[in-house]
Amino acid sequence: MNPLPRSIGDERKSAHSEAVALRQADTALKRALLAARTAEDNRGTNIVVLDMRELTSIFDYFVLASGTSRRQLHAMSEEIDHALEDRMGDRRLGIEGYVESRWILLDYGDVVVHLFEPETRAYYALEELWGHAKRVPFEPHRSS
Repeated sequence: MNPLPRSIGDERKSAHSEAVALRQADTALKRALLAARTAEDNRGTNIVVLDMRELTSIFDYFVLASGTSRRQLHAMSEEIDHALEDRMGDRRLGIEGYVESRWILLDYGDVVVHLFEPETRAYYALEELWGHAKRVPFEPHRSS
């Protein structure tokens, strides 16, 4: 038998659930910012991090970056994979577009990374499509 009245026990479970959710969101944000910084370190440009939590329950953050060539997009995607695995113990759940290399999508569950050629990025205009998403402050170390 639980010595606490049901309402106090329920309040503790609710508070615990909220604390777990905050830790997970904090980890997702760290993952998104690490992906953004890694894209920048690999000469990615026009890097944007969008907070998607209020718009969808499927993922928490989008990271968008542009690259100028197939080789650069491949390097960014591979380095993001290495950074997230080595520094956060995270593994990619899926990848799309690697062969075509006009738009590479890296799926880490709560974070989705989009790496584009500039023309493809302009065509799909994800920042406009998800225009209600809050932008997460991300200051490049160098100007894009």
